[in-house]
Amino acid sequence: MTSAPAHVDSPDYAANAKYVRPWYWYDWANSAFVTTIGTVLYGPYITTIAKQAACPGQDTDLACHTNLSLLGIPIAPGSLAPYTTTFATIVSAIFLIFIGAVADRSPRPARLLGIFAWLGALAAAGLFFVEGTRWQLGAILMVLATICLGSSLVIYDAILNDIAHPNDRDKVSSRGWALGYLGGGLLLALNLVLVTMKPFGLSTGMAVRISMLSAAVWWGIFTLIPVLGMWNLRGVERPVTAVGEGAVGGSLKQLRNTFGDLRRHHPQTMLFLLAYLFYNDGIQTVISSSSLYGAEELKFEQSQLIAVILLVQFVAFFGALLFGRLAGRHGAWRTVLWSLALWTLIVIVAYFVPEKKFIPFIVLAVGIGLVLGGSQALSRSLYSQLVPKKREAEYFSLYQAMERGTSWFGTLLFGLVYQLTHTYRLAIIALIVFFVLGGILLSRVDVREGIRQAGNEQPVLI
Repeated sequence: MTSAPAHVDSPDYAANAKYVRPWYWYDWANSAFVTTIGTVLYGPYITTIAKQAACPGQDTDLACHTNLSLLGIPIAPGSLAPYTTTFATIVSAIFLIFIGAVADRSPRPARLLGIFAWLGALAAAGLFFVEGTRWQLGAILMVLATICLGSSLVIYDAILNDIAHPNDRDKVSSRGWALGYLGGGLLLALNLVLVTMKPFGLSTGMAVRISMLSAAVWWGIFTLIPVLGMWNLRGVERPVTAVGEGAVGGSLKQLRNTFGDLRRHHPQTMLFLLAYLFYNDGIQTVISSSSLYGAEELKFEQSQLIAVILLVQFVAFFGALLFGRLAGRHGAWRTVLWSLALWTLIVIVAYFVPEKKFIPFIVLAVGIGLVLGGSQALSRSLYSQLVPKKREAEYFSLYQAMERGTSWFGTLLFGLVYQLTHTYRLAIIALIVFFVLGGILLSRVDVREGIRQAGNEQPVLI
């Protein structure tokens, strides 16, 4: 198909190319939190804290069938971590859309990115003080950190449309994800040494708390690179706010029209978001629950789990680059569909991994690593093609509400299945439905038509 001419309001990609390298570094910065805290340490650690509160004096390696109580609602200690993620996402679904509308009107998006990143890092640093039976504090801080992460990523993802030409977005997005996995993996390697060796007589709990603190500090410090590197970046001209409306008032008015506009004028974008809602929930639930599944169901030690997640990180670095190359030959849409078939197979294999059999668990981890980075990076670049001009951050807020660490259908189902059956095996196998439904919906997305509806330039290959 012949490419359509660029829109008259297209950014000056040649001039903005200097911002690509600093843009990459925010993936490096926030992946420390996503990996060390969100994926590896938070779930098992807050579950231990919750067990101590619900079953005082009992060995935390044993199952605790006494529920916690929050505003009269019974919560199984083993369900606290996925329920926390669920609540964070419900709040994010409202908050992030508002942030997207405000960000589209921000003259300096990198500055706003930095504000949310540093607030999130501060909340994550507060997890150091979660000990004893302070499960409420741990849940609140994780909710705040997750919302701030999502807010910063709304802005970060939207910037992709200003700095990368449509033909380059698969490559740029994949490289960003790859760098993120490398950065998150390096810090996780250091934390593996800390949790395993426990130098200076540290207890396991203290080693975990220090590791979570290190992830927060990493996130905060390395955010300086993209913020300062993109300090002068300005996107394409945004809609002019009416006199007296103000940025917030204009944003609220803009939000009232978002979903109606999506349904009436961008049905292919809406269909993609619906597909992404399902399959990304499956991906995020596998990621966020993997350490919990390994610790509680397969009975692996914390050091073993960190080693496996570390392996996933480095395999995912190469997996993201590999899938970027596949997209360059076969298109991002088709490559993402292939990845969903692989995710379905991975969940089935996870159900049958025997307890305390480490080698099969490692093989499973390699499979996850290969498909993880590619499916996420290419979903981001594919969606960027479907976003209407001048509303990038607003539309990416819809996307980010379903992004990493903010899935809620999957975590809710995972938590409910465990609470009803007291087995994580049935909880993990239930996630197949998300990959199947997401794949069916994605196969029906007409990407070329969606790009035309958004008024964007058609890339050579999709």
